[in-house]
Amino acid sequence: MEREAPTAREVRRLPKAHLHLHFTGSMRPATLLELADREGVRLPEALTSGEPPKLSATDERGWFRFQRLYDIARSCLRTPEDIQRLVREAAEEEARDGSGWLEIQVDPTSYAPRLGGLIPTIEIILDAVHAASRDTGVGMAVIIAANRMKHPLDARTLARLAVRYADRGVIGFGLSNDERRGLARDFDRAFAIARDGGLLAVPHGGELAGPSSVRDCLDDLHAQRVGHGVRAAEDPVLLRRLADSGVTCEVCPASNVALGVYQKAEDVPLRMMFEAGVPMALGADDPLLFGSRLAAQYDIAREVHGFTDAELAELARQSVRASRAPQDVREQLLSGIDAWLAAPPDAPAPGEARGGVPGQAPPRVPKAG
Repeated sequence: MEREAPTAREVRRLPKAHLHLHFTGSMRPATLLELADREGVRLPEALTSGEPPKLSATDERGWFRFQRLYDIARSCLRTPEDIQRLVREAAEEEARDGSGWLEIQVDPTSYAPRLGGLIPTIEIILDAVHAASRDTGVGMAVIIAANRMKHPLDARTLARLAVRYADRGVIGFGLSNDERRGLARDFDRAFAIARDGGLLAVPHGGELAGPSSVRDCLDDLHAQRVGHGVRAAEDPVLLRRLADSGVTCEVCPASNVALGVYQKAEDVPLRMMFEAGVPMALGADDPLLFGSRLAAQYDIAREVHGFTDAELAELARQSVRASRAPQDVREQLLSGIDAWLAAPPDAPAPGEARGGVPGQAPPRVPKAG
């Protein structure tokens, strides 16, 4: 049967949640240029050209280049005011893209040397998140992520700290960096600490490594969501397991192509995973390096993979259901999704200029301090 042609509803007016956004990677390019100039940091052309850098992380050299660019950008964040600016601008971009809830992921050890240590860094970030939420109407929370390139004992320290701040805006514990390095099971104790403390388990897997890395996230870390997870499409049994268990994959189409996981947007298995019943939450990953934010991922689903407006609305619902947003915020977002789909394609969005979710009152923000 021929699939319905995409309609003209604006995806930026579609309420949604954003569950896969890295801290430094959320920075606006113009902000990076300004901070680098202030600090006398010489940026490589890949970060100043105005175009996303050409990256291929499918080999070790390519991943090293990606990580080097990320580290240079991160080195420009020196003060609490820089952190506040980054978070506020990230929230403003979310509001512009129709996101009413953002879970931003950060490894605080990367910023601690300049901000007075791990605990002050976490508190600076949480205070910034609370202020940005209040000012923009976008609900926000934090995922603290360990680096799989570091010792598992470091991850346990981070997990304990994450649990300590579970009542101040930390909602999950992640594991990032090159999943081809180290074993997921080496971090099982850290994830047990986080789960026992009520945090979501949200490790990366199934991006640079194949289906086995997704299985490791499920078996060893008891993942409740998987960062990326797209390589599960190579294993029908694993796809069924994800669908049956309701584990959401945080799929980042533009990032997958930029890092060489897939050669072109058509190759990203969005349609296959959707039709297999795997819950998905589209994410932008690192807009600073990949050149596109959240709404653009929905554009890819529509324009490249032929998702109808009804299917885009279901993707948005899946993002909200997989989030840790408070119940009233979830209900508000889901209601807004239904309203978006029910409205004529060219209908204006009431209250859009107010920020936050079009047509909705600003969501209640969890207390972060």
